[in-house]
Amino acid sequence: MSELEAQIENRRDKRDRLRGRGVNPYPTRAPYDLEPGEVCERYGEQTETELEQAAVSLRVPGRVRAHRTHGKAAFLDISDGADSKVQVLVRRNHVGEDCWWLLSQLDIGDYVLAEGLLIRTRSGELTISADRLDLLAKATRPLPEKWHGLADREERYRRRYLDLLNSSESMRRFVVRSQAIAALRACLLDEGFLEVETPMMQAIPGGATARPFVTHHNALDLDLYLRIAPELYLKRLLVGGLHRVFEINRNFRNEGISTQHNPEFTMLEFYWAYSDYEQLMAFTETMFAAVLDAVHAEGSTTCTWRGHEIDLQAPWPRLSVRQSLLEIGGLDPAAVGDEAALAAELARLGEDLPKNASYGSLLMALFDRLVEPKLIQPTFIHDYPVEVSPFAKHSAGDPRFTERFELFIGGMEIANAFTELNDPDDQAERFRQQLRAREGGDDEAHRFDRDYVEALQYGMPPAGGLGLGIDRLVMLLTDARSIRDVILFPLLRPR
Repeated sequence: MSELEAQIENRRDKRDRLRGRGVNPYPTRAPYDLEPGEVCERYGEQTETELEQAAVSLRVPGRVRAHRTHGKAAFLDISDGADSKVQVLVRRNHVGEDCWWLLSQLDIGDYVLAEGLLIRTRSGELTISADRLDLLAKATRPLPEKWHGLADREERYRRRYLDLLNSSESMRRFVVRSQAIAALRACLLDEGFLEVETPMMQAIPGGATARPFVTHHNALDLDLYLRIAPELYLKRLLVGGLHRVFEINRNFRNEGISTQHNPEFTMLEFYWAYSDYEQLMAFTETMFAAVLDAVHAEGSTTCTWRGHEIDLQAPWPRLSVRQSLLEIGGLDPAAVGDEAALAAELARLGEDLPKNASYGSLLMALFDRLVEPKLIQPTFIHDYPVEVSPFAKHSAGDPRFTERFELFIGGMEIANAFTELNDPDDQAERFRQQLRAREGGDDEAHRFDRDYVEALQYGMPPAGGLGLGIDRLVMLLTDARSIRDVILFPLLRPR
């Protein structure tokens, strides 16, 4: 029998003994006053004398993280996370023999409820002097100690519950994630937006250029697609008179996995009637300020990302795609407007030409190589080629480009937005261009959505729309090395 198997058997024996003494090792409910972290937050600054005078009696639940016995006294450390803990003092002559026996059946990892006066020991430890101790849940498997046996990063993803128990850094990441989403939601609601839900299964995958996941509806005998974006449904709501709408939800793209890409990811997407991409740039800065206020209690506007100090204080620089290639990418000004010269530059760099190469796709291929990795500080890149922007309005000054921007921070795209195309004939022609690209071998090109074109024919107000990647935002805020670090249960290859 291995050491682990012996420990599991010993814990199961204790559970059986508890049941034999009439103790339910998994009771139904546990009324309590404060969790350990709340105790520390509320009473952590109070002195021994102040606690004596206050005579605070509390019921505190928590997981046993340490267990020490000294004669007729025992000490437990109980916690509600990787950091916060409260000590529990159990005196044999105070709690009685039944409680003292219960204490002997406890193991690290068990959940208990301690009830008694809150004191501070001579060593300064915040402590519950227990009048009563109850078992809430018996753990029959020991916790890994400081990642012994769980050092592999992939195991942390598979068993996230243990990662959270043992890593305060991981716990903080997911607290920050929740705070950031709440701040974004509050910012939009304060601006008069309505939160909505759109289909996860779609007959035509739309709203982005990506390969979808396919599923089958048995009752309808119909192939459906997990959505790659909610965009076209949200814009149908603009047609219907809901002029400020947003959704925070999952998208699915059947693509490769990397440190910045997960097939299932979370997006904020919103549409704002009567606005344009200029207004959305300013509002994006406002949203980031709200997020920073929520996650940085000290009011800091900076974060550290892979060794870079990133200043998120607005306003942020704005460059067109062509400007960025000249000023950041070092492209020859004579080449920026010439398709053949762009192709030659790509070849010189050892890059393959994009499928269905055009002026716009060549421009973006060079941008991806020469500019994007260098965009460490927050930067709006705007006026994208029409070929890669099928739902954005043409730029007023040059029909080859569109009123679209992307926000880059830390060398990553964080947000994508544009002044929405609402001309149904123009939209139909863009769909036809995408169809030609599909016929040319681009399996990520958009399908023709006739129902969406018909909706536009009823009239959609001028509008701006934005999509923001929640996962990458949290990566940035917490200096996470991989997108898997900020998704509670990322997709992994089966064992």
